[in-house]
Amino acid sequence: MRIAVLTGGGDVPGLNAAIRAVARRAFDYGWEVYGIYDGWRGLRDGIIGLLDRSDVSGILHRGGTILGSSRTNLTRRAEDMEQAISVATEFGLDGIIAIGGDDTLGVCAELTKLGVPAVGIPKTMDNDIPGTDYCIGFNTAVSTVADALDKLHTTAESHHRVIVVEVMGRYTGWVAIMGGLAGGADYIAIPEKPSSIADICQHIHRRWEMGKKFSIVIVAEAAKIAEIHATDEEAEEHKDQFGHVRLDMRGLASTVARAIQDRTGFETRFVVLGHVQRGGSPTVFDRLLATRMGVYAVDLIKQGKFARMVVLRGDKITDVPLAQVAHKRREVDKELCDLAELFY
Repeated sequence: MRIAVLTGGGDVPGLNAAIRAVARRAFDYGWEVYGIYDGWRGLRDGIIGLLDRSDVSGILHRGGTILGSSRTNLTRRAEDMEQAISVATEFGLDGIIAIGGDDTLGVCAELTKLGVPAVGIPKTMDNDIPGTDYCIGFNTAVSTVADALDKLHTTAESHHRVIVVEVMGRYTGWVAIMGGLAGGADYIAIPEKPSSIADICQHIHRRWEMGKKFSIVIVAEAAKIAEIHATDEEAEEHKDQFGHVRLDMRGLASTVARAIQDRTGFETRFVVLGHVQRGGSPTVFDRLLATRMGVYAVDLIKQGKFARMVVLRGDKITDVPLAQVAHKRREVDKELCDLAELFY
């Protein structure tokens, strides 16, 4: 057997742990393992190399991905899909394991419809892929957010300031809500539940009257906040191959901070955590999740089960049809929003 593995989309801690697990399980079966470099672009362009044990040794704890990544959308052009299929055939690949988020897995699902033997592993710090309780990289990201909030609390309290913290979350607020809960945020704004500057300021005033002379406000980068129109022309002009705008160019945190200071008169600062949420070594949870998912993905190929995605349900690793989850989104539920508001 000859299989290949790739990582696509934004990097997260835990990718190398998954690559290592895929390779080690396949070596155990006596298979050949190829690395596809730079995501789906590597498959299209034939940037593929044979991996051995030394390539995947000592990478469990490393962030990023030894295979590189890209946001290449093969489905935009029929000729790109045809070229990718041709390369897979040329290399004699009996199976491809794609580790990625919704976009990467969406391309994977389309390739399987055309006969490419592939399975997917969910990876995204946004944790918004349906069918699985957790995606690789999410636990590390929210741990980073919680740690940052711990540090920001002390400086905010010392100077009696409001600090607005912007975290990632293109369509959903999982990072904001979970990181905010763990880090003791005083207000959390997410895309699933529209909020307003008026509500935020009212809450800050209420805290002040209670003797709390500081506040930490956390906003997901795509949060819907009334009175704030943060999507500007510059952000719209910078889109990737999947049509996603550069949300970091919206300047949401700075805009919200200015609005709060103008309305309340309280000194307000902002912090954009940005790509630090993607960096560093994976947590124990992400190392174990990636390892279990990587091994399971190889076992799916051994069983001849393709067009599937590996998932975590409770404490069990299992799988679901790729078509069932591709191009869909898992949003933060109301119960979690209500829980967060209990601690405002």
